[in-house]
Amino acid sequence: MKHAMRILCVALCLTLLPGWILHARADQLYLIPDSDTRRLEEEELWKWDRESLSFIFNEIFARHGYVFNAGGKYDLWFRAMPWYTPNSNPDNQKYCYPKVSQLEWDNYHTIKRVAAQMDALRESAHTKGRKCYTQLTPPGNWFLSGFSYIKLRTDQKLPVYAAPSASAWRGANGKAMVSTNGAVWAAGWEKGWLLVFYETNNNSIRVGYVNGKKITGKVPNTTQLMFERTAVTVSRDCALTDDPLMANVTMANLRAGAQVTYLTSMVNQNGQMWDYVETTIGGKTARGFVPRDCLNYVVEALPDYDYDNG
Repeated sequence: MKHAMRILCVALCLTLLPGWILHARADQLYLIPDSDTRRLEEEELWKWDRESLSFIFNEIFARHGYVFNAGGKYDLWFRAMPWYTPNSNPDNQKYCYPKVSQLEWDNYHTIKRVAAQMDALRESAHTKGRKCYTQLTPPGNWFLSGFSYIKLRTDQKLPVYAAPSASAWRGANGKAMVSTNGAVWAAGWEKGWLLVFYETNNNSIRVGYVNGKKITGKVPNTTQLMFERTAVTVSRDCALTDDPLMANVTMANLRAGAQVTYLTSMVNQNGQMWDYVETTIGGKTARGFVPRDCLNYVVEALPDYDYDNG
C-alpha cells in the first residue's frame, strides 16, 4: 500500500453495520427506516460514524423531497434510493421543511447534537474507541454500502474466498489473500466467516470471505449477516465480479436464462446499485456482483445453505 495513514471517521461507511443493508431490497434502503415515526436515542446514534450521521439527518429531509446540490455526495446517494423523489421546485424552505413533523425535527436536533460531540472528540489528541478510526484512504473515495473500516493486528496474510467456505471458489488463480498491513473494510459474519473488501495489487478491490479462525487478535465487528436468498433468473448476458467499485475483474460470465441466488443489493461511491448473488464457478460456490439490470426477480425462497467451517 502506498497511501498515507490518517485519523478520520470513515467517510460514508457504517461504524456498526445495521442489519438493513444486508437483507433489504432496493425499496427498503434507508439508514434508519423509522426515523420519521420513532424518537431516536443518543445511545443508538453513537453506533454510527460521524459521516454516516450526516446522511442520517439528510435522510429525514430526503423523505420529503429535499433538493440537494446537483452532483454532490448527498444528491448522488439519495438519487440511488428508489424511494427518493426530489421536489420539482428546489425551494426547500417552502416545499420541504413544512412537511417535516415535530418528531422528525426533534430527531434532527438529536443527531446534530451527537455529531457535534463526535466532532469535539475527533479534534482531541486522545480520541479513540469506535467513534473514530485510523483509515487508509484509497484513491477515488471508495465506498461500498454496508462496509466499515476495521483495525486488525498487522503482519497477517489471510486467505480470501468468494463464499464462506474453504471449499468455495477463490480469486487470483486460487491465491487470493488479504494483508492486514493495508486497510480492510468489513460487513459482518456468516457462520464464522467475515465478509471483507480490500485493495488488491492491481489497483482493484476484492470482496470476499476470511475464516475467523485464521484471524489473530481482536476483530471489532460482531454483526451477523442476513441475506434474502431468493432464486432469480439472469435477464441478459453479464459479467460476475468481486469488484463492484470499478468492475476491473471478471470472475465469470453469466448467460441470460441462468439461475442464481439473489442475496442483497449494495451501492458504491458513484451511486450505482449492484446485486450480490451466489452461483458456482467450475463446480465451486462463488458469490459476486452483477449490475442491477441483470436479474429478473422471482418469489421462490431458498433455504439456508449449510456451509462448512473451513
